Amino acid sequence: MTPPHRQQPPRAGDPGNQAAGKQAAAHAAAALVTPGMQVGLGTGSTVALFLDALTERGVAFDGLPTSQATAAHARRLGFSLVEPDNVDRLDLAIDGADELDHGLQLTKGGGGALLREKVVAALAERFVVIATADKMVDRLGDSFPLPIEVVPFAIGPVSRHLARLGFTVTAREGGAYRTDNGNAVLFARLAGGLDEPAEWDIRLGMIPGVVTTGLFINMADTALLGDEGGSVATVTRPSN
Repeated sequence: MTPPHRQQPPRAGDPGNQAAGKQAAAHAAAALVTPGMQVGLGTGSTVALFLDALTERGVAFDGLPTSQATAAHARRLGFSLVEPDNVDRLDLAIDGADELDHGLQLTKGGGGALLREKVVAALAERFVVIATADKMVDRLGDSFPLPIEVVPFAIGPVSRHLARLGFTVTAREGGAYRTDNGNAVLFARLAGGLDEPAEWDIRLGMIPGVVTTGLFINMADTALLGDEGGSVATVTRPSN
């Protein structure tokens, strides 16, 4: 299996000029944080901008980070952090996404924090996604492979199982990469995308050795999508 050339797989249509959109979404999310909240802090470049925007507001809150990288950045900015053992419910969680469809189903985990991101999102009364508008797709898997967190012992067996299901599989850093939980990450791509993401989440999650998938099903409540002009569109998950 060939390791990716970047820490995160290249994304079609993302030329790296989305700075204004990321900033706009980050600032819109920062406005949702009020004093005394307990807030889940996601992982990634847009979340880093969200943390920076919070410093401008000077709001006192407790943050639950989803990665060591986010925790380190939050500490540098002087934010108060809490541990998951001490949190029953979060008022809010803010995180990015690799892809989201029009029903606000998500693909996440390109940065390797998918398990902790899923744990924190599940604790939140409200989970808000911040991203650039180009992350919205008609079908998950259209332009970004599905991250799957796997115990290292099972990289080979899980990869072969996924291949039998029709996926093209790449192990991040050739299998050498480890998440904050000590696990590996596989990137799995299915021709035509994932037409039934909820069913795939269950099916893939049952493969022995899979810790979790990067499919976040019926978890996001709202998405704040920034564009290159600095505008933000608010998308709400349809009620079932």
